Amino acid sequence: MQGKINIAVVLVLAGVMPAACKFERTKTSEEIAAQTTTFNPDKTVADFWDAKVIPYLTSKSGDFKTVRDLESADVEAAGAKHGHKEKVGNSPWTLVVRLEGKIISSNTESRAATIDVDGDGDGKADATVQIGPAMRGTALRDSLDFVSFNDFTNQIDYAQFGKAFNTYANKTFLEKIPRDNLNGAQVKLLGTYQHGVSSGLPLISPASLEILAPK
Repeated sequence: MQGKINIAVVLVLAGVMPAACKFERTKTSEEIAAQTTTFNPDKTVADFWDAKVIPYLTSKSGDFKTVRDLESADVEAAGAKHGHKEKVGNSPWTLVVRLEGKIISSNTESRAATIDVDGDGDGKADATVQIGPAMRGTALRDSLDFVSFNDFTNQIDYAQFGKAFNTYANKTFLEKIPRDNLNGAQVKLLGTYQHGVSSGLPLISPASLEILAPK
């Protein structure tokens, strides 16, 4: 009797197993590469910085004073003309400006170094500009209308992408800025800042920056 039971079990299993097994198509090398390729935010930013980022910011930018005046009167109008806002959540407007002026003070002892710039010649700072190597915020990423949170797999990738813009700016031009005797020098920049994030002066993240001889 025991032998008959064992035979029956084997026969039942033999009937079930073929139905439970699935044979998958062998993946192509391209499909395997697509699955194993990891997100590289630094390379992505480097690849499209000159081709897309700078042309877009240049076309979207306005003179710093003009943008600030419009922002004070109607931030929605200023943002629509000279900025971008992520449609998801309560993101602030990120505005794009051109600024040329005199450096009236600098803080280069911190890794998050900054310069204060007087853009209208009244002797008072109008903006604080980040010069790295550490930069706060993600204003460079957030100023671009062709970058959206929904394009990313998760929030971590999106955050790393924002950091990659700051890293690239520091590596390509900010780390070349002299750290001594900045006060009194002229600076010319294209940059971005977020409306309402800072309670003090606008905190600009530069996309390009030149130190010029004093006028």
